[in-house]
Amino acid sequence: MEPITHFLTGACIGRAGLNRKTAYATLAAVLAAEAADLDILWSFAGPVEELKHHRGITHTFIAAPVVAGVAMGAVWLYHRWREARYRRKLAAAPPVDPRAPALHPRQPVNWAWLYLTSLIAALSHLMLDWTNNYGLRPFFPFNPRWYAGSFMFIAEPILWALLLLALVAPWLAGLIGGEIGARRRVFRGRGWAIFALAGMVLLWGWRYAEHARAQSLLENNQITTAPVQRMALEPYMIDPFRWHAILETADSFQTAEINTRTGYINSDPQNDVLFKPPSTPATEAAKRTLLGRVYLDWGSWAVVRDVGQQPVAALSPPNLAPNREWTTVQFTDLRFAYSFLGYGKGAATSASSPLSGWVYIIDGREEAGQGMGGREQK
Repeated sequence: MEPITHFLTGACIGRAGLNRKTAYATLAAVLAAEAADLDILWSFAGPVEELKHHRGITHTFIAAPVVAGVAMGAVWLYHRWREARYRRKLAAAPPVDPRAPALHPRQPVNWAWLYLTSLIAALSHLMLDWTNNYGLRPFFPFNPRWYAGSFMFIAEPILWALLLLALVAPWLAGLIGGEIGARRRVFRGRGWAIFALAGMVLLWGWRYAEHARAQSLLENNQITTAPVQRMALEPYMIDPFRWHAILETADSFQTAEINTRTGYINSDPQNDVLFKPPSTPATEAAKRTLLGRVYLDWGSWAVVRDVGQQPVAALSPPNLAPNREWTTVQFTDLRFAYSFLGYGKGAATSASSPLSGWVYIIDGREEAGQGMGGREQK
C-alpha cells in the first residue's frame, strides 16, 4: 500500500491500547509501520535498481524484527534527547513549592512492550502490501517467489477515511469536552482505533469474498474462444464489486470487466484481445539485460514487445552509422492495464504505461540504454 495507509495503520496500532503499556508506543508504531519502505532510496541508483530492490529484503519476515529494532532505536535516540532536555530545564527551573499540587507523572518507557509494538507494526506493513496486486516476497532470500492477495487496490480511500476517523474523532471529542469542562482523559481514542482496525479486517474479508465470487464467475463463463491457460483478477479502488480480469490462451491475452453485484461480464474480442507478440532477436537480447531480468522476475503478466524505432522520453535514440539499426523493446505488465490509468490496447507501446520499461537494442544483440517510467537507468 502507499505510505498514507501504513502511517495511519501504525498510529491506530499504537492507540489501540499499546500506548497504555509504555510511552512512545504510537510513535514507535508509526515509524515501524512505514520503515520497510525505506528501500525507496534505491531510486537514487536508477529506476531499474528501484524495481529490483523495492519490496525486497525489508519486506520479509526475516527482516521484520530488524526493522522493529531500527524503529525502536530511533525512539531511544529521541528519548535520550528528550530526557537530556528535560533535565536541563529542571536544573534551570526555580525550586518547587512543596505546597503546590503535584504534576501529572510522566509515563514510563517499557522497552519490551515498545519492541513488541514496533514488531506488530512492522508485520502490519507486510500484511497490507500482500493484499494488493503488486505483491511482495515475504520469505526472501530463502524463497524468491512473489505473493499477492490482489483483493485490495494499492490506494484505498475507504481505508483512509476509516483510519483518519479513528484519529480525528477523539481529538474532536476532546475539544468538545474542554468546552463543557469535562475532565481530560490521558488516553483517548482506544475504542476508535480498535474500531478502525476491525473495520479494515472486515473490508479485507468482504473484498476477499468478492474476489472469490469474481473468480467463480470467470471460471463458469466462456469468455475466450480458445482454452484458458491461466487467469487473474485485479481490484479497483472503492468499488468491491468491480474487477479487472486477465485471461491467457496459447496465442493471446484477453481482458474483461466483471461486476460481482450484477454478475455481468464485459469483454469485447475486437478491443480486449492482445495477441502475444512474436519473439525476435531484439526481445531476446532485451530479456537478458538488467531491466529484462528484473522485470520478468517481478512481472507475472509481463508482455515484451519489439515496437521498432520508437524513441522514448528522457533518452535520445542511439546515434549509429548508416549500416546499423536500432529498435525499442517495451516491457509492460497486464496487471496494471486499467483503462482509468490511460492503458488501452495501444498503450502497450507507450513509455507512459504504468510500470512500463524499455530497452534500446542495436543490431538485435547490443543494449544501448534502458529505463522505466520516463527515467533512464545510468
